[in-house]
Amino acid sequence: MKADLRAIAAVLALALPPAVGAAGVDEQLDRYAAQARAEDPGFAGFSALRGEQFHHRDFSGGKPDTPSCATCHGDDPVQPGRTRTGKAIEPMALSASPARYGDEAKVEKWFRRNCREVLGRECSAVEKGDWLSYVRTR
Repeated sequence: MKADLRAIAAVLALALPPAVGAAGVDEQLDRYAAQARAEDPGFAGFSALRGEQFHHRDFSGGKPDTPSCATCHGDDPVQPGRTRTGKAIEPMALSASPARYGDEAKVEKWFRRNCREVLGRECSAVEKGDWLSYVRTR
């Protein structure tokens, strides 16, 4: 009986982090959707496909050594990335890093920093929402 309860507890413990992570991403997406609707009343929703294209697209407005998100975060968001100095970066995919998007302030900090480095400007609410939709599906 105790072994059964321990097995059930272990399964539940494994099930909780993704649910918590998904909730954090859902809250972020809700905020970005509200911002996107305020900026454009014709906003029709986020797209994981656009987010994937955004992740891999080379931009010319930012730093030359970081032309795309994939430069540091890698082509596959399930795998760890590497900074230009060689420091490891946790995987971006929700499935690989379920707690990564639970802190709104941290998410905003990293979007602000990375968008400026890659794009040379802050990301729009649609760009953030598309990209989060992409890593949420991975």
